[in-house]
Amino acid sequence: MPDSFSTSDRLADLPAAPERSFASDNAAGAHPAVVAAIEKANHGHALAYGDDDVTRECEQRFAELFDADVSMRLAFNGTGANILGLASALGSLPGPHHAVVCTDWAHIHLDETGAPERALGTKLVPLPCPDAKLTADRLDELTHLIGVQHHVQPGVVSISQPTELGTLYTPAEIAALCTRAHDLGMLVHLDGARIANATAALGRDRAALRRFTVGAGVDVVSFGGTKVGALGAEAVVFLNPATAVGSEYTRKQVTQLPSKMRFLAAQFNALLDGDLWIELGDQSNRTATDLHTATASITGVELGDPPAVNSLYPVLPPAAIEPMREWSFFWPWDLARHQVRWMTAWDTTTTDVERFASGVTEVLARCN
Repeated sequence: MPDSFSTSDRLADLPAAPERSFASDNAAGAHPAVVAAIEKANHGHALAYGDDDVTRECEQRFAELFDADVSMRLAFNGTGANILGLASALGSLPGPHHAVVCTDWAHIHLDETGAPERALGTKLVPLPCPDAKLTADRLDELTHLIGVQHHVQPGVVSISQPTELGTLYTPAEIAALCTRAHDLGMLVHLDGARIANATAALGRDRAALRRFTVGAGVDVVSFGGTKVGALGAEAVVFLNPATAVGSEYTRKQVTQLPSKMRFLAAQFNALLDGDLWIELGDQSNRTATDLHTATASITGVELGDPPAVNSLYPVLPPAAIEPMREWSFFWPWDLARHQVRWMTAWDTTTTDVERFASGVTEVLARCN
Protein backbone atom coordinates (compact mmCIF):
# COMPACT_ATOMS: atom_id res chain seq x y z
CA MET A 1 0.00 0.00 0.00
CA PRO A 2 1.19 3.59 -0.55
CA ASP A 3 2.27 5.69 2.43
CA SER A 4 -0.88 7.80 2.15
CA PHE A 5 -4.19 7.67 0.35
CA SER A 6 -6.93 10.10 -0.66
CA THR A 7 -9.50 11.43 1.77
CA SER A 8 -12.25 9.38 0.17
CA ASP A 9 -10.15 6.22 0.43
CA ARG A 10 -9.31 7.01 4.02
CA LEU A 11 -12.90 7.27 5.12
CA ALA A 12 -14.67 4.84 2.80
CA ASP A 13 -16.24 1.87 4.55
CA LEU A 14 -14.58 2.56 7.88
CA PRO A 15 -16.52 1.46 10.96
CA ALA A 16 -18.84 4.06 12.45
CA ALA A 17 -16.90 6.56 14.49
CA PRO A 18 -17.59 6.56 18.24
CA GLU A 19 -20.37 8.87 19.37
CA ARG A 20 -18.00 10.52 21.84
CA SER A 21 -14.55 11.53 20.70
CA PHE A 22 -11.26 10.73 22.39
CA ALA A 23 -9.94 14.27 21.87
CA SER A 24 -10.34 15.58 25.40
CA ASP A 25 -12.50 15.45 28.49
CA ASN A 26 -13.17 19.11 27.66
CA ALA A 27 -15.27 17.88 24.74
CA ALA A 28 -17.79 16.16 27.02
CA GLY A 29 -21.05 17.78 27.98
CA ALA A 30 -22.25 18.66 31.46
CA HIS A 31 -23.56 15.90 33.69
CA PRO A 32 -27.38 15.85 34.01
CA ALA A 33 -27.13 16.38 37.77
CA VAL A 34 -25.14 19.57 37.14
CA VAL A 35 -27.68 20.84 34.61
CA ALA A 36 -30.50 20.07 37.05
CA ALA A 37 -28.71 21.93 39.82
CA ILE A 38 -28.29 25.00 37.64
CA GLU A 39 -31.95 24.89 36.69
CA LYS A 40 -32.94 24.60 40.34
CA ALA A 41 -30.79 27.62 41.21
CA ASN A 42 -32.42 29.59 38.39
CA HIS A 43 -35.56 30.53 40.34
CA GLY A 44 -36.18 33.88 41.87
CA HIS A 45 -33.59 36.47 42.83
CA ALA A 46 -30.46 36.04 44.92
CA LEU A 47 -27.91 38.62 45.96
CA ALA A 48 -24.85 38.80 43.74
CA TYR A 49 -21.16 37.98 44.26
CA GLY A 50 -21.68 34.98 46.53
CA ASP A 51 -24.02 36.43 49.13
CA ASP A 52 -26.52 33.63 48.58
CA ASP A 53 -27.46 30.31 50.16
CA VAL A 54 -26.28 28.20 47.22
CA THR A 55 -22.75 29.59 47.48
CA ARG A 56 -22.74 29.28 51.26
CA GLU A 57 -23.70 25.63 50.86
CA CYS A 58 -20.83 25.18 48.42
CA GLU A 59 -18.35 26.69 50.85
CA GLN A 60 -19.53 24.32 53.56
CA ARG A 61 -19.27 21.34 51.22
CA PHE A 62 -15.63 22.14 50.47
CA ALA A 63 -14.84 22.47 54.18
CA GLU A 64 -16.37 19.03 54.72
CA LEU A 65 -14.56 17.63 51.70
CA PHE A 66 -11.13 18.54 53.06
CA ASP A 67 -12.20 18.11 56.70
CA ALA A 68 -10.46 21.38 57.46
CA ASP A 69 -11.13 25.06 57.97
CA VAL A 70 -10.45 26.03 54.37
CA SER A 71 -11.29 29.12 52.35
CA MET A 72 -12.73 28.60 48.87
CA ARG A 73 -13.13 30.98 45.93
CA LEU A 74 -15.05 29.99 42.81
CA ALA A 75 -13.68 30.88 39.38
CA PHE A 76 -14.80 30.63 35.78
CA ASN A 77 -12.03 28.50 34.26
CA GLY A 78 -8.82 26.63 34.95
CA THR A 79 -6.41 29.33 33.86
CA GLY A 80 -8.28 31.84 36.01
CA ALA A 81 -8.19 29.48 38.98
CA ASN A 82 -4.45 28.99 38.59
CA ILE A 83 -3.86 32.73 38.30
CA LEU A 84 -5.95 33.39 41.40
CA GLY A 85 -4.23 30.65 43.39
CA LEU A 86 -0.73 31.71 42.36
CA ALA A 87 -1.45 35.42 42.83
CA SER A 88 -2.74 34.82 46.34
CA ALA A 89 0.20 32.61 47.27
CA LEU A 90 2.70 35.12 45.89
CA GLY A 91 0.87 37.92 47.64
CA SER A 92 1.34 36.23 51.00
CA LEU A 93 5.11 36.39 50.55
CA PRO A 94 7.08 39.53 51.43
CA GLY A 95 7.96 41.59 48.37
CA PRO A 96 7.22 41.35 44.62
CA HIS A 97 10.42 39.54 43.66
CA HIS A 98 9.31 35.91 43.80
CA ALA A 99 9.08 33.35 41.00
CA VAL A 100 6.95 30.27 40.41
CA VAL A 101 8.83 27.00 39.98
CA CYS A 102 7.17 24.34 37.82
CA THR A 103 8.03 21.56 35.37
CA ASP A 104 8.68 22.13 31.69
CA TRP A 105 5.40 20.25 31.03
CA ALA A 106 3.29 22.43 33.33
CA HIS A 107 0.04 23.79 31.96
CA ILE A 108 0.89 27.22 33.39
CA HIS A 109 4.12 27.12 31.38
CA LEU A 110 2.95 25.67 28.04
CA ASP A 111 -0.78 26.15 27.68
CA GLU A 112 -1.89 29.37 29.32
CA THR A 113 -0.49 31.85 26.78
CA GLY A 114 1.93 33.31 29.31
CA ALA A 115 -0.96 34.29 31.60
CA PRO A 116 0.97 33.94 34.89
CA GLU A 117 3.77 36.13 33.59
CA ARG A 118 1.53 38.72 31.98
CA ALA A 119 -1.25 38.85 34.57
CA LEU A 120 0.94 38.52 37.64
CA GLY A 121 4.19 40.05 36.44
CA THR A 122 6.03 37.07 37.85
CA LYS A 123 8.63 34.79 36.35
CA LEU A 124 8.13 31.08 35.77
CA VAL A 125 11.14 28.84 36.35
CA PRO A 126 10.43 25.58 34.47
CA LEU A 127 12.62 22.61 35.39
CA PRO A 128 13.09 19.73 32.90
CA CYS A 129 11.13 16.71 34.13
CA PRO A 130 10.71 13.88 31.57
CA ASP A 131 7.77 12.35 33.43
CA ALA A 132 6.29 15.79 34.28
CA LYS A 133 6.84 15.14 38.00
CA LEU A 134 8.89 17.49 40.15
CA THR A 135 10.78 15.80 42.98
CA ALA A 136 11.91 17.33 46.24
CA ASP A 137 15.60 17.08 45.41
CA ARG A 138 15.15 19.17 42.26
CA LEU A 139 14.41 22.18 44.45
CA ASP A 140 17.99 22.04 45.70
CA GLU A 141 19.06 23.15 42.22
CA LEU A 142 17.60 26.55 43.06
CA THR A 143 19.30 27.17 46.37
CA HIS A 144 22.08 29.18 44.72
CA LEU A 145 19.45 31.81 43.85
CA ILE A 146 18.21 32.29 47.39
CA GLY A 147 19.37 35.48 49.06
CA VAL A 148 21.17 36.83 45.99
CA GLN A 149 19.76 40.22 45.00
CA HIS A 150 20.54 39.71 41.32
CA HIS A 151 18.24 36.72 41.03
CA VAL A 152 14.49 36.27 41.20
CA GLN A 153 13.67 34.42 44.42
CA PRO A 154 11.89 31.04 44.25
CA GLY A 155 8.59 31.65 46.05
CA VAL A 156 5.97 29.12 44.94
CA VAL A 157 6.22 25.57 43.63
CA SER A 158 3.37 24.63 41.29
CA ILE A 159 2.71 20.97 40.48
CA SER A 160 -0.09 19.28 38.54
CA GLN A 161 -1.96 16.26 39.89
CA PRO A 162 -2.33 14.32 37.66
CA THR A 163 0.42 15.71 35.46
CA GLU A 164 0.20 16.80 31.86
CA LEU A 165 1.62 13.39 30.88
CA GLY A 166 -0.96 11.45 32.86
CA THR A 167 1.49 10.52 35.61
CA LEU A 168 0.60 10.66 39.30
CA TYR A 169 2.40 11.84 42.40
CA THR A 170 2.04 9.60 45.42
CA PRO A 171 1.01 11.33 48.65
CA ALA A 172 4.50 10.65 50.00
CA GLU A 173 6.11 12.35 46.99
CA ILE A 174 3.97 15.44 47.44
CA ALA A 175 4.63 15.48 51.19
CA ALA A 176 8.39 15.32 50.57
CA LEU A 177 8.14 18.11 48.01
CA CYS A 178 6.09 20.28 50.39
CA THR A 179 8.49 19.69 53.25
CA ARG A 180 11.50 20.72 51.18
CA ALA A 181 9.68 23.71 49.68
CA HIS A 182 8.61 24.93 53.10
CA ASP A 183 12.14 24.45 54.44
CA LEU A 184 13.30 26.77 51.66
CA GLY A 185 10.62 29.34 52.48
CA MET A 186 8.43 28.42 49.51
CA LEU A 187 4.71 27.66 49.21
CA VAL A 188 3.13 24.85 47.17
CA HIS A 189 0.29 25.23 44.66
CA LEU A 190 -1.41 22.18 43.17
CA ASP A 191 -3.06 22.46 39.75
CA GLY A 192 -5.91 19.99 40.08
CA ALA A 193 -7.72 20.49 36.80
CA ARG A 194 -8.23 16.70 36.81
CA ILE A 195 -8.13 16.22 40.55
CA ALA A 196 -11.14 13.89 40.31
CA ASN A 197 -9.11 11.47 38.18
CA ALA A 198 -6.20 11.59 40.61
CA THR A 199 -8.47 11.00 43.60
CA ALA A 200 -10.19 8.08 41.90
CA ALA A 201 -6.85 6.53 40.97
CA LEU A 202 -5.39 6.90 44.46
CA GLY A 203 -8.27 5.54 46.50
CA ARG A 204 -11.69 6.60 45.23
CA ASP A 205 -12.66 8.41 48.42
CA ARG A 206 -12.23 11.69 50.27
CA ALA A 207 -9.43 10.25 52.38
CA ALA A 208 -7.40 9.77 49.19
CA LEU A 209 -7.87 13.45 48.30
CA ARG A 210 -6.83 14.57 51.77
CA ARG A 211 -3.70 12.41 51.74
CA PHE A 212 -2.16 14.18 48.75
CA THR A 213 -3.44 17.70 49.54
CA VAL A 214 -4.07 18.96 53.07
CA GLY A 215 -2.37 15.93 54.62
CA ALA A 216 0.74 16.38 52.47
CA GLY A 217 1.18 20.05 53.24
CA VAL A 218 -0.13 21.67 50.02
CA ASP A 219 -0.95 25.35 50.53
CA VAL A 220 -3.32 26.12 47.64
CA VAL A 221 -5.32 23.87 45.30
CA SER A 222 -6.92 24.69 41.96
CA PHE A 223 -9.86 22.29 42.09
CA GLY A 224 -11.22 21.36 38.68
CA GLY A 225 -14.89 20.82 37.90
CA THR A 226 -15.21 21.50 34.19
CA LYS A 227 -13.35 18.37 33.05
CA VAL A 228 -15.48 16.10 35.21
CA GLY A 229 -19.04 17.07 34.36
CA ALA A 230 -19.42 20.76 35.22
CA LEU A 231 -20.77 23.17 32.64
CA GLY A 232 -17.94 25.53 33.56
CA ALA A 233 -16.79 25.92 37.15
CA GLU A 234 -13.48 25.77 38.99
CA ALA A 235 -12.56 26.46 42.60
CA VAL A 236 -9.47 27.67 44.42
CA VAL A 237 -9.15 26.08 47.84
CA PHE A 238 -6.79 27.73 50.31
CA LEU A 239 -5.53 25.09 52.73
CA ASN A 240 -3.00 27.45 54.29
CA PRO A 241 -4.94 30.37 55.85
CA ALA A 242 -2.13 32.82 55.13
CA THR A 243 -2.56 32.35 51.39
CA ALA A 244 -6.27 33.21 51.59
CA VAL A 245 -5.72 36.68 53.05
CA GLY A 246 -6.96 39.24 50.52
CA SER A 247 -7.96 36.58 48.00
CA GLU A 248 -11.44 38.09 47.66
CA TYR A 249 -9.84 41.25 46.28
CA THR A 250 -7.36 39.36 44.15
CA ARG A 251 -10.18 37.36 42.55
CA LYS A 252 -11.84 40.58 41.43
CA GLN A 253 -8.54 41.96 40.09
CA VAL A 254 -7.88 38.88 37.97
CA THR A 255 -11.44 39.01 36.56
CA GLN A 256 -12.64 35.78 38.17
CA LEU A 257 -15.43 37.15 40.40
CA PRO A 258 -18.81 35.87 39.12
CA SER A 259 -21.71 38.18 39.79
CA LYS A 260 -24.27 35.35 39.60
CA MET A 261 -22.07 33.07 41.65
CA ARG A 262 -24.91 30.75 42.62
CA PHE A 263 -24.75 29.12 39.19
CA LEU A 264 -21.09 28.12 39.64
CA ALA A 265 -21.74 27.03 43.20
CA ALA A 266 -24.71 24.91 42.14
CA GLN A 267 -22.48 22.93 39.80
CA PHE A 268 -20.06 22.00 42.57
CA ASN A 269 -22.92 21.25 44.96
CA ALA A 270 -24.13 18.65 42.47
CA LEU A 271 -20.66 17.18 41.90
CA LEU A 272 -19.75 17.04 45.59
CA ASP A 273 -23.10 15.56 46.61
CA GLY A 274 -22.52 11.86 47.24
CA ASP A 275 -19.02 12.32 45.78
CA LEU A 276 -20.32 12.20 42.23
CA TRP A 277 -17.10 13.92 41.15
CA ILE A 278 -15.04 10.91 42.24
CA GLU A 279 -17.42 8.50 40.54
CA LEU A 280 -17.12 10.41 37.26
CA GLY A 281 -13.33 10.56 37.53
CA ASP A 282 -13.28 6.82 38.12
CA GLN A 283 -15.51 6.23 35.10
CA SER A 284 -13.13 8.09 32.78
CA ASN A 285 -10.13 6.31 34.30
CA ARG A 286 -11.71 2.89 33.79
CA THR A 287 -12.61 3.51 30.16
CA ALA A 288 -9.05 4.70 29.53
CA THR A 289 -7.83 1.36 30.88
CA ASP A 290 -10.36 -0.38 28.63
CA LEU A 291 -9.05 1.60 25.66
CA HIS A 292 -5.51 0.57 26.48
CA THR A 293 -6.58 -3.08 26.62
CA ALA A 294 -8.48 -2.79 23.34
CA THR A 295 -5.65 -1.15 21.37
CA ALA A 296 -2.38 -2.33 22.93
CA SER A 297 -2.18 -5.47 20.77
CA ILE A 298 -3.04 -3.72 17.48
CA THR A 299 -0.09 -3.89 15.09
CA GLY A 300 1.36 -0.40 14.70
CA VAL A 301 0.20 0.95 18.06
CA GLU A 302 3.01 1.50 20.55
CA LEU A 303 1.64 1.85 24.06
CA GLY A 304 3.40 1.70 27.38
CA ASP A 305 1.91 0.60 30.66
CA PRO A 306 -1.83 0.96 31.34
CA PRO A 307 -2.77 4.57 32.10
CA ALA A 308 -2.83 5.87 35.65
CA VAL A 309 -5.73 8.18 34.85
CA ASN A 310 -7.75 9.00 31.72
CA SER A 311 -5.11 9.72 29.06
CA LEU A 312 -3.05 7.54 26.71
CA TYR A 313 -0.07 8.68 24.60
CA PRO A 314 0.41 6.15 21.79
CA VAL A 315 3.03 6.34 19.08
CA LEU A 316 1.53 5.61 15.66
CA PRO A 317 2.83 5.14 12.12
CA PRO A 318 3.01 8.66 10.67
CA ALA A 319 0.95 7.79 7.59
CA ALA A 320 -1.96 6.67 9.75
CA ILE A 321 -2.27 9.66 12.05
CA GLU A 322 -4.13 12.09 9.78
CA PRO A 323 -6.55 9.50 8.33
CA MET A 324 -7.31 8.37 11.86
CA ARG A 325 -7.87 11.95 13.05
CA GLU A 326 -10.17 12.63 10.11
CA TRP A 327 -12.23 9.61 11.04
CA SER A 328 -12.37 10.38 14.79
CA PHE A 329 -10.58 13.52 15.92
CA PHE A 330 -7.86 13.53 18.61
CA TRP A 331 -4.87 15.76 19.31
CA PRO A 332 -1.27 15.21 18.22
CA TRP A 333 1.16 15.36 21.11
CA ASP A 334 4.82 15.01 20.15
CA LEU A 335 5.04 15.21 16.36
CA ALA A 336 8.75 14.43 16.30
CA ARG A 337 7.96 11.04 17.84
CA HIS A 338 4.63 10.57 16.00
CA GLN A 339 2.97 10.53 19.39
CA VAL A 340 -0.68 11.47 19.91
CA ARG A 341 -3.04 11.72 22.87
CA TRP A 342 -6.23 9.75 23.39
CA MET A 343 -8.34 10.89 26.31
CA THR A 344 -11.53 9.52 27.80
CA ALA A 345 -14.24 11.52 29.57
CA TRP A 346 -16.85 10.97 32.27
CA ASP A 347 -19.39 9.93 29.64
CA THR A 348 -17.17 7.63 27.51
CA THR A 349 -18.88 4.27 27.03
CA THR A 350 -17.76 0.73 26.31
CA THR A 351 -19.32 1.08 22.85
CA ASP A 352 -17.21 4.18 22.19
CA VAL A 353 -14.08 2.23 23.12
CA GLU A 354 -15.03 -0.73 20.92
CA ARG A 355 -15.80 1.47 17.91
CA PHE A 356 -12.62 3.44 18.28
CA ALA A 357 -10.47 0.31 18.56
CA SER A 358 -12.17 -1.12 15.49
CA GLY A 359 -11.46 2.02 13.48
CA VAL A 360 -7.84 2.16 14.65
CA THR A 361 -7.40 -1.44 13.54
CA GLU A 362 -8.87 -0.72 10.12
CA VAL A 363 -6.92 2.46 9.43
CA LEU A 364 -3.64 0.84 10.42
CA ALA A 365 -4.36 -2.19 8.27
CA ARG A 366 -4.89 0.08 5.25
CA CYS A 367 -1.66 1.92 5.92
CA ASN A 368 0.48 -1.23 6.04
